[in-house]
Amino acid sequence: MSIEARLKDLNITLPDAPAPAANYVPFVQTGNLVFVSGQISAGENGLITGKLGADLDVEAGQAAARRCGLALIAQLKAAIGDLDRVVRVVKLGGFVNSTPDFTDQPKVVNGCSDLMVEVFGDAGRHARAAVSAGSLPLGVAVEVDAVFEVK
Repeated sequence: MSIEARLKDLNITLPDAPAPAANYVPFVQTGNLVFVSGQISAGENGLITGKLGADLDVEAGQAAARRCGLALIAQLKAAIGDLDRVVRVVKLGGFVNSTPDFTDQPKVVNGCSDLMVEVFGDAGRHARAAVSAGSLPLGVAVEVDAVFEVK
C-alpha cells in the first residue's frame, strides 16, 4: 500500500508545510538523508501551548507531539514530493516544555513516534531523544525534529 493510501486509510490529512519562523530552512537534503527542522505543536486552532506537569497532562502532550509529527511528514513531502521514497525514519529529537519535576517526556514524544510507525510501518521505527525544556519557542508544548532516509 502506498503511503498516500495509508494516510487516507488512517483518515490522516497532512497540514500545509509550515513556513520557517526565523532564519533557517525547513529541511535540508544531503545524499539520501533529509533533515527536517524542528516542528512546533500547532493544531487547526493555532499553537498548542503550555507546560507539561502544570498546564497539560501526558495525553494532551501526546496529542501535541502527534501534531508535530504531522508537520514533519508535511515538510518531508514538500522536500521529496513522493512519500513512497521514504526508506526509514532514522531519528526523532523531541523537546517537551515541562516543569522540573515532570519525568514523562518519553511518553509525550510517543505521540510522534507512534504516528511514524502508523504511517510508515516498520520503516517508521527510529532512534530518538525525548528531553525536557524549561521553555520552547512561542510557549509551545512540544517541538520535534527528524532525520529521514530516502531513495
